[in-house]
Amino acid sequence: MLTPEQLAAAHKAHVEMLFGLTRKAFEGVEKLVELNLQATKAALRDSADNTQALLSAKDAQELLQRQAALLQPLAEKTVAYSRQLYDIAATTGSAFAQVAEQNAADVQHKAMAVMDNVAKNAPAGTEAAVDAMRNMVHAATSAMETVQQAVKQAAELAEANFHQAVAQAQQNLPGAAQAPKTTARARRTAD
Repeated sequence: MLTPEQLAAAHKAHVEMLFGLTRKAFEGVEKLVELNLQATKAALRDSADNTQALLSAKDAQELLQRQAALLQPLAEKTVAYSRQLYDIAATTGSAFAQVAEQNAADVQHKAMAVMDNVAKNAPAGTEAAVDAMRNMVHAATSAMETVQQAVKQAAELAEANFHQAVAQAQQNLPGAAQAPKTTARARRTAD
């Protein structure tokens, strides 16, 4: 049985976790808004420059050449925007996953502590029931760890697929300079 102090501490920890997750969510939204503002400003600036360049064309041939020249930078900017957008989502998602893992580990630890307490205070003759409950807790813990590992592997696979798609898109750009690959995982490892 939990004491009032333990309940208050648990409540406080959950509130702190909720506020921490809210902060991380707002940080992600702020980064997304900043990215979109930068992209919008750049698009407006590029649109004005491109319009001026197209209007200064002397003939149809020059107009077609200038239009063709505008496509590659647009594609490169789209790839860069997608990469930054993915990194923001991956960083924010990683923070949420980390909190979920910590919370799950805490719950598992508390469940094992409760089971140990039940085992110590169980009346004589209930050892089989206590062992069955302990096995259920161990099975649930094992299942939770398996699910967490599967989610982690799925996230890694999604990240690898994203980066492969970006690399493929960059290869399809004629004469495109290869951008350095900085993944969210590499930045998290460096931090």
